[in-house]
Amino acid sequence: MKKYQRIFVIVMDSLGIGAMPDSEKFGDVGVNTLLHISESVENLTIPNLRKLGLVNLCPIRQAAPEKEPLGYHAVLREQSLGKDTMTGHWEMMGLEVTKPFQTFTETGFPPKLIAELERRTGRTIIGNKSASGTKILEELAEEEIATGHMIVYTSADSVLQICGNEETFGLEELYRCCEIARELTMRDEWKVGRVIARPYVGKKKGEFVRTSNRHDYALKPFGRTVLNVLKEQGYDVISIGKINDIFVGEGITRAIKSASSVNGMEQTIEAAGENFEGLCFVNLVDFDALWGHRRDPAGYAKEIERFDVKLGELLKELRENDLLIITADHGNDPTYTGTDHTREKVPLLAYSKSMKGNGALKEADTFAVIGATIADNFEVEMPKGTIGTSLLEKLV
Repeated sequence: MKKYQRIFVIVMDSLGIGAMPDSEKFGDVGVNTLLHISESVENLTIPNLRKLGLVNLCPIRQAAPEKEPLGYHAVLREQSLGKDTMTGHWEMMGLEVTKPFQTFTETGFPPKLIAELERRTGRTIIGNKSASGTKILEELAEEEIATGHMIVYTSADSVLQICGNEETFGLEELYRCCEIARELTMRDEWKVGRVIARPYVGKKKGEFVRTSNRHDYALKPFGRTVLNVLKEQGYDVISIGKINDIFVGEGITRAIKSASSVNGMEQTIEAAGENFEGLCFVNLVDFDALWGHRRDPAGYAKEIERFDVKLGELLKELRENDLLIITADHGNDPTYTGTDHTREKVPLLAYSKSMKGNGALKEADTFAVIGATIADNFEVEMPKGTIGTSLLEKLV
């Protein structure tokens, strides 16, 4: 018999809580996103996250661990080889990524790829380097607007990103160019995890702002995930934020796009007021995109506080037969060098109003305990070849 009718999984994108044992192999030494944010700011007011046990997992100077936490908490290690969004989310739903996606951080994209992209799109490419999305707009957006050239850039992630001004370049044209780039980067030698359309508005330096019309063209998961079996068995799988992009629609029954992380939480609260049976899977990207990559611990701290306020509202809306899981997909320590994600452990906070117990669970060796727990609850079999062991019987 199903224990919970609805499960809400909220991913605080990039909220790592300490270095993985193998983090040095990924170029990350002594990283800890949450701890270093707390050390960088005077105030970090997170009463609801504290009640759920976050500070028990990662002590911070602004708050003491909770003696009687709501529900259960645990540290999760990543089994897959990677520290990117797709790897983290795919592992949550049962897939182990054994080969990291290709990156072009040091060199930019190969000349043959650039030449083919120019030929197919009919546009001259400028940029072609690793850069911050906001900085490359300040550097090249005026040229793009004046000439019709196309800004292409990457980051420390496995991504090819294309900028387009919504007024002069046009959204449809931007999406067309990104679809061509996605087709080209399916080749093994050029294969990246995501092609991202990065629309913006503004006419001159100091005015450029990226819009919420971003679109990710991700690789499809290489195997079936828990999302697929839930959908096949007739359960609702509601995605909020960029979950639908990450899984390329695989296993999703309804996709809701978010304008911001605060908006994503508002949409989650609205979903909690609906009647459905299954999973509501939420990604809140602003922690990562606006603050982690930009190395802004103060901005990151404020985003956590905004989330905590909305979390309090969500907790009031949850029903007795709901399960809430809060986690992250990787780290992005805003005090670390560079602008890359960081290879970190992540939190697992699990709460239901029906729980009688609480406390710490054993550290898990994979994010896939989340998907396995969801599958166990809804009495569906994990797809063949997936990983993860259910925690359901421990959530009492």
